[in-house]
Amino acid sequence: MKKNPPITELTKQNLNDAFWELYCTKRIEKITIKEITMKAGYNRSTFYEYFSDVYDVLEQIEDQLISKLQELPLKQLSPQTDSFPLEALVKIFSKHGHVLGILLGDQGDPAFQGKIKASMRPMIKEVLLAQGAIDDFELEYTLEYALSAMIGVLSYWFGQDEKSPSIEELVKLLTELSERGIIKKLKGEE
Repeated sequence: MKKNPPITELTKQNLNDAFWELYCTKRIEKITIKEITMKAGYNRSTFYEYFSDVYDVLEQIEDQLISKLQELPLKQLSPQTDSFPLEALVKIFSKHGHVLGILLGDQGDPAFQGKIKASMRPMIKEVLLAQGAIDDFELEYTLEYALSAMIGVLSYWFGQDEKSPSIEELVKLLTELSERGIIKKLKGEE
């Protein structure tokens, strides 16, 4: 008997949603397959059609987000453009903020930040090399610094209340920090 793809996707999404509801309130070690299936309204065998265990659900959610980040229009930058597409990055982060905020927060997966950096680093490096950057240790460490800083700022932004800056204000700040440097910004120099 052939499965109906829309129903199959809906079932998987329902299991994902049930997991996510639990993950937002407790650590992954405390989540059981029984809780997920009861919340989603399925049995354990249905769960195992889609996932090997609770950690597999989390990994698949993370992989979906990583694939969205890999859709960033980085390759559209021309060699004459100096700016990094921060706005596109922040918009993707903002669109998936409810999930990213949890994954990058205290309750989240500590390895997820590393996965984001590992997926974005080659794309950004390719663009920078096409713009004339030299492939050496300085480029590697600068990329690590920039990616860690951006992800850190975005994680902090997700954790803040309504008084947080708008997306536009955040993009402006990150652009200023990238183009003018952090020390000048801290000292108030323009």
